[in-house]
Amino acid sequence: MRDIRQPARHRGRGRLAGLLTALFVVVGLSAGTAGAAPDGSARPAASTVAVPAGAMDAVAAMQPSWNLGNTLDAIPDETSWGNPKVTKDLFDTLRAQGFRSVRIPVTWTDHQSATAPYTIDATFMSRVEQVVDWALADGLYVVLNVHHDSWQWISKMPADHDNVLARFNAIWTQVSSTFRDEPRGLLFESVNEPVFDNATDAQKAQLLDELNTSFHKIVRASGGGNANRLLVLPTLGCTPSQSLMDDLSATIGALHDSNLVATVHYYGWYPFSVNVAGGTLYDETAQKDLNDAFARMHDTFVARNIPVYLGEYGLLSWPDFNHPDRVERGEGLKYFEHLGHAARTAGVTTALWDPFSLLNRATLTWRDPALFAWIRSSWTTRSGTASFDKVYVPKSAPITDKTLTLNLNGTTFRGLRQGTKDLVAGRDYTLSGSRLTLTAAALTRLTGDRAYGVNATLQARFSRGLPWRIDVVTQDTPVLSNSTGTTDSFTVPTQYRGDALATMEARYADGGNAGPTTWTPYQEFNQSFSPDYPGGTVVLTPAFLNALREGEAVTLTFHFHSGATVTYHVTRAQGSVTGTAS
Repeated sequence: MRDIRQPARHRGRGRLAGLLTALFVVVGLSAGTAGAAPDGSARPAASTVAVPAGAMDAVAAMQPSWNLGNTLDAIPDETSWGNPKVTKDLFDTLRAQGFRSVRIPVTWTDHQSATAPYTIDATFMSRVEQVVDWALADGLYVVLNVHHDSWQWISKMPADHDNVLARFNAIWTQVSSTFRDEPRGLLFESVNEPVFDNATDAQKAQLLDELNTSFHKIVRASGGGNANRLLVLPTLGCTPSQSLMDDLSATIGALHDSNLVATVHYYGWYPFSVNVAGGTLYDETAQKDLNDAFARMHDTFVARNIPVYLGEYGLLSWPDFNHPDRVERGEGLKYFEHLGHAARTAGVTTALWDPFSLLNRATLTWRDPALFAWIRSSWTTRSGTASFDKVYVPKSAPITDKTLTLNLNGTTFRGLRQGTKDLVAGRDYTLSGSRLTLTAAALTRLTGDRAYGVNATLQARFSRGLPWRIDVVTQDTPVLSNSTGTTDSFTVPTQYRGDALATMEARYADGGNAGPTTWTPYQEFNQSFSPDYPGGTVVLTPAFLNALREGEAVTLTFHFHSGATVTYHVTRAQGSVTGTAS
C-alpha cells in the first residue's frame, strides 16, 4: 500500500495436533547469508528455524505478522517517506513483542534499469539481503515482495505486455538467484495489490494469472531452497471479493503445488475506515462486511487446505498522529478486537500494516501503547466492549441516569472501576441483561464541578480480555458563529463545550448533495472538513469550498458524538465565502 495509509498466537484452526505432530524441515545456515552488508559490516548468519513441512501449519506458525511499511518500499529511497534506516534492533523489538513474522515490502523501480536486461542495483540488493537476514536471525519468518512497482509500471501491462512481463521476470530471476539458499522461513510474494490500466475484468484476470504463473515458474526453476519455498499469490488489488478469490483459486489449482499461499488485504468497510457517508460508528454494516470477508477467505481457501496470509490490515485513516482522529477511538478499538477474533475463527494469519503510525522506528516504542495492547490481545482472546466509550452528561440540564449497551463478546461482566476503586452495583450502576446504567447519583459524583470535557474515567471489567474504558464527559451543544473568508482559508468559529465532531452533512436548497463527495451528503472527515479543537474552529477545506456551486447557499449539519446537531450556512461567491450560524 502507499504512504496514504499512515495512517492468536496459534489460530483456532483445530490443527494444533497437526502442528505438534507435523514433520519439520529444519533449516540450517546457508551460503546465501555470507558476505558483507552495504556498509561493509559482516552480514549476520540466519539462525536455524523449524518450518513445518505443510503449508497450512507453516503459515499458522507465522501468526502474528507485521509490515515494514514505507521503508524499502518508499520512493525513491529507504528514508524518503520519513522513516529512519532499518536496524537489527527493530526486529529484536518485534520478536520481543510477540511477532512471529514480518512482511518486507520492496519497491524495485528506482533501483532497477528500466530497459533490458533490467538489472537491479547491487548495493540495493545487498541492503535488502541485510534487512532480510536480520529478521531471519531473530527467528522471524519473512515475506519479501514486489511492492509499488505494481502501479508504477506493472499496471501498464495491457498496453506494453512484453516489456512489462520481461521486467517483472527479470526481478524475480535476480531475486530468486540472490536468495536461492536462504532458509525456507523466507517467503516470496509475487506482487502487491496488482492493478492493470484500461483493461476489462477478464483481461485483468488473465494478466494476473500470467504474472503469478510466470513468477511460480521462475522461482521453482531456480532450484536450491526455492524448490519448496512457500510462494504467496495475490488476488487482483489484493481484494477479498468472491469473484477475485475464485480467480486466484483457479490459478493455484492449475499450478498443482502444495507450497502456495493466497494473500488478500482488509482495511474495513470503506465508509467507516475513512469516515465518509456517515460511517462514524463500527456498526452492524461494518461488522457484517468484516465477517463476510473472513468467511469468504475461509470457504474459498482455508477449507480447501490453502493457507491465507492477510498481507495487510488496519484502517485507512486511523491512527493518524498528524491530524484529528477521523475514526472515534473506541470504535477503532472495536474494529481491531473484532478482526483478531474473525481471523482466528477463519484460520487466517494477519499482518498488521504499519507505515510508522504504530511503532515509532526512532525510539522502538509504540506510539499508542493502549491501542497496541488491544491489537495484541485480539491475537489470543476476545474482550468486552460497549456501545460507546463515552457517557455525555449535559451541563445545562439536571443529571439523569445514562445507559450503555455492553458487547460481551462471550465474556461475563465483572464490574466497574475508577482507578483502584470499585463502583458499587445497585448504587452506582445497574445491569439489566446487556444494558449498563450509570445512576444519576454516581454521575453527580463523577462529574464533580462539571467542567466541560472528561471529568472521570471508568473501566468496565470482564471475565477475560482487556477492560473497556468509559469517559464521563460534561458537555453542552456546541455553539457556532458567523464568519467570512476565502476558498483558500475559511474556518467556522466553534465553542465545542466538551463535545467532539463526528461528521458533516452538506446539502443545497434543492436537497442535492454539496461538496466533492457527490454520492453522499456526508462529506469525508479531514478531506472536506476538520475540527481544530485547540483553535476553537471547524476548518472547511479548499477542496470542499471549491466544489460548491457558485452563489448557491449550502446548509451544513454538523453531527457531534454526543448526538447533538448544529446547522450552519455557507455561500461561495467569486472566491469569497460567507458563513452564517442558524
